[in-house]
Amino acid sequence: MTIRMAIGALGALLLCACNQAADNMMEPRSTQPVNRTASAPEPSTNLQADVTLPDDRTPLEEPKGPIDPKSAEAAGQVVQHYAALIEQGRWNEARAYWRDAASAETFRGQLAGYSQVHMEIGKPGESEGAAGSIYITDPAVFYGKTRAGAEFRRAAEVILRRVNDVPGSTEAQRRWHIERIDWKAAS
Repeated sequence: MTIRMAIGALGALLLCACNQAADNMMEPRSTQPVNRTASAPEPSTNLQADVTLPDDRTPLEEPKGPIDPKSAEAAGQVVQHYAALIEQGRWNEARAYWRDAASAETFRGQLAGYSQVHMEIGKPGESEGAAGSIYITDPAVFYGKTRAGAEFRRAAEVILRRVNDVPGSTEAQRRWHIERIDWKAAS
């Protein structure tokens, strides 16, 4: 991705994030358990200069109309909007992009030791189906500063989910949302 495309994408992202009403992405609370297996990164020990996203030099194609809300590109936009909001410290609005508020708050708590949090976002993977749902994994790198001023970099995978167009599913369930964010092990 060229710098010009990255700046353009960031500008569009910020514009969309500012204009997006939080209630457009809200879903009913789930009764599924929160994934607590991923440990929070240690604020003082996570400077990993070699943490990068997969190398994808495929040029981006110009959009040929509206983005299909079922597409991987639409899932990637959810991650971009989320990233823009957490970089601005707008956690309450960012919560709307999660499956449920409890999962969002658990992840927010994992980032509590940081004074600055930013994200580099990779290209969303291929969609995978399972039991009436579709999942997409989007690689990401979280980086910034700890409250003590040390830098950190930590790789993660953002797992997004949407319910298939099955009878009885709601419009909110058929939108992409963050199911969970899994930290990758330090290499």
